Amino acid sequence: MKKIFCLFLSLAVLFTSARADEGMWLLPLIQKMNAKTMKDMGCKLTPEEIYSINNSSLKDAVVQFGGGCTGEIISAEGLLVTNHHCGYSSIQKLSSEDHNYLEDGYWAMESSEEIPVPGLTVTFLQKMTDVTGMLSKLRKESLKQYKDSTNKIELADSVVEAERKNLVEQAEKDNEGCHAEIEQFYNGNVFYLIIYKKYKDVRFVGAPPASIGKFGGETDNWMWPRHTGDFSMFRVYAGKDNEPAEYSVDNVPYKPKDHLKISLNGVNNGDFTMIMGYPGRTQRFQTASQLEEMITVHDIRIAARDLRQGIMLKFMEADPAIRLKYANKYAGSANGYKKWIGEKKAFGNLGIIDEEKGKEAAFTKWVNARKSRKEKYGQALQNISESVDNSIAAEKSLVLLDESIANIELIGLSSNFNGAFKKAVKNGQDTSAALQTAYDAIKGYYKDYYEPLDRKEASALLSFYKDNASPDCYLDLGGDFKNMDVDAYVKNMFDNSVFTSGQKLKNAISEDNEKVFKDPARDFIKAIIGIGMKLIMEETAEDDTLQQNSRIYTAGLMEWNKGKKSYPDANFTMRLTYGTVKPYSPKDAVTYRSYTTMKGIMEKEDSTNYEFKVPSKLKKLYEAKDFGQYARKDGRMPICFLTNNDITGGNSGSPVMNGNGELIGLAFDGNWESMSSDVMFEPELQRCICVDIRYVLFLIDKYGGAGYLVKEMDLVQ
Repeated sequence: MKKIFCLFLSLAVLFTSARADEGMWLLPLIQKMNAKTMKDMGCKLTPEEIYSINNSSLKDAVVQFGGGCTGEIISAEGLLVTNHHCGYSSIQKLSSEDHNYLEDGYWAMESSEEIPVPGLTVTFLQKMTDVTGMLSKLRKESLKQYKDSTNKIELADSVVEAERKNLVEQAEKDNEGCHAEIEQFYNGNVFYLIIYKKYKDVRFVGAPPASIGKFGGETDNWMWPRHTGDFSMFRVYAGKDNEPAEYSVDNVPYKPKDHLKISLNGVNNGDFTMIMGYPGRTQRFQTASQLEEMITVHDIRIAARDLRQGIMLKFMEADPAIRLKYANKYAGSANGYKKWIGEKKAFGNLGIIDEEKGKEAAFTKWVNARKSRKEKYGQALQNISESVDNSIAAEKSLVLLDESIANIELIGLSSNFNGAFKKAVKNGQDTSAALQTAYDAIKGYYKDYYEPLDRKEASALLSFYKDNASPDCYLDLGGDFKNMDVDAYVKNMFDNSVFTSGQKLKNAISEDNEKVFKDPARDFIKAIIGIGMKLIMEETAEDDTLQQNSRIYTAGLMEWNKGKKSYPDANFTMRLTYGTVKPYSPKDAVTYRSYTTMKGIMEKEDSTNYEFKVPSKLKKLYEAKDFGQYARKDGRMPICFLTNNDITGGNSGSPVMNGNGELIGLAFDGNWESMSSDVMFEPELQRCICVDIRYVLFLIDKYGGAGYLVKEMDLVQ
């Protein structure tokens, strides 16, 4: 127990001589903090070759893909690879019943067949600059200036915020075609000015069918052993000057500053691995009270999603057309649902909250040992706990609202229409033009909408809300909410709403637009807004106090562990993590090896289960052992492998590289036994699940018949 406590203490504080396989490290600090350890583990690259602002480096081949994933450039012609589940929503939007790219897969056999993806972007990091000293100095000066004011902290923060805006504006003037952000780290104790360049013309090149790219479905999600070919391919296009441009037939493939070479040499236990990408959010600075709140809120999310997903799945299994419409909605909901279940289980198994309480007790003892520390940090933990207590009721009610009735699609359609209409009127359009503008803004949504499914969900979700809401959160729907006939209310709303189909809405706009303004869905929206705004005000009332005390608490942790290597919580900025290929043992007498092969696909095959169907062509390739140059030395076809790299959501699609910086796989998942990893890194259990790049190339070449794409890449053997 003492050993476990020490490990947790190290990673929860995040200022440690951390294990080499722990940490989401800031790229500008690799030379200072990580270079020697990485070299000793097998990295052959210098920090300058990984991150440079003056010369091409690995960071120039890694991108933010869309709004929440990572991708990497793998050719001199802007070819990009990421996970299948990262490209999933784009592929689904491009699909139709006649051209179902999700189910059937797709490969462009020439550039003219690459399909534009409206709204999809990729973003390249240009540079990161530490501006902490400048902003900290300004804050200290402002606090001194306003020392006699009762709200001196708020005044000082406003001065700093104004300067942050000035720095961003100046950076964007100095870096034409780029956008700038100032991100905070360590709960507002460190700040970096980050410059990005975003490309808006991204085209779909290819992906395997869902039976490969999503093999195992939600059953295998977060699980090992894994046999999923989780990848999809796109290409970045630019104007003829190689700069970002809106889609045009005249655009040309982007010429990257750098692209990744691809290794066919495979992996072995103990091999060095590093991953670069954009991890989303971790909570390794959360206090025990915040963690308890998080788990409590998860219970509400899990229950609501279980209800909604059950309805979706029933309709999807009954009709392939509905499966296509709701595939992305279901997958997005189910991913979080299963993660939260696993997280709660891991919290209990690993004693996460108790370990955090032990760490806080040790910190408090250190604080109380000196008067000056007690004055600076002595109240932070108590104040955070009180803020959580004051906001937890509103937080739970807000999550209940968000996960239940706010997910009724009819309500979302009506709300988005109203928002677009108001914006059009504000921009000077008359009523008729504004109605048409609003219709145009939402008409595409109906492609993936099925009214009977939404009607069924609406009854279930409204009943769920009614049964779980506190009396002060009852909806004002013109009657006794607690005893209302939910089915009758929903039937009336759906029967009389013009938003249940694009054609009904279009007819109402052209024939009798009063139907739009008097639609029953609008009354429901008003009721939700009334409760929602009240809850938001209650839930955010503690934000300033919570942020201030979190900053103070983290500053105390920094002082407590001064001089030790550190990494901040993930916040969707580019990070590097390094480790090794490594198996693990999840429980007594069970040991998992570090890789899987195609034999496992055949062992899992179940023609009666949608998630485990195997394409006949893949079976023929397996039976013929037709693996080409992509097989292991023992002749087997590799599928996935494990490393102990420290990743989280947002790292999906990240390049897994060897010591030479060559691509060996794509990160796509974590393992079930370490679902508490956003809070605690558990070195014996936490693993990153990666699809082997050799399986990716095999599927492109031997299965997809798009070998010309492989010829475009730089392969290393």
